[in-house]
Amino acid sequence: MTDGRGQPSDRPEPAQGRQRIDKWLFFARLRKSRSLAAKSVEQGDVSVNGQPVRQSSFNVKVGDTIILSLDRRDLVVKVLLPGVRRGPYEEARTLYEDQTPPPLPRDERNPFEQVTRERGAGRPTKRERRETDALRGRFDPPDD
Repeated sequence: MTDGRGQPSDRPEPAQGRQRIDKWLFFARLRKSRSLAAKSVEQGDVSVNGQPVRQSSFNVKVGDTIILSLDRRDLVVKVLLPGVRRGPYEEARTLYEDQTPPPLPRDERNPFEQVTRERGAGRPTKRERRETDALRGRFDPPDD
């Protein structure tokens, strides 16, 4: 392997088509920084081909399926190319194929049905507020 000036380089050449998982997640713009990508891997938020990965040095190759657990959703992507650099979104998008299933349709009924008040009921009274707080476990009644 040679460096940019044609001189031999002492860095080992990476395996053909393989790349560290933390670098690939960073280059594909699935994580904001390489350190965040490494932290996601070490916390167990990443699995490759159905197997959990805990080492950021794990090598991914073309054809691998990566599941990345984010705060509110899980991403399922198929590796198409190894990354060379962290480029713009259009370039990063060519590194993977998004196979994330579409979100489930929302229920038509109100998910906060139990906590909503009738329209025009006004603010809760002190007694109603204490009952609500007691249900949530925020405050215990004072011992007399």
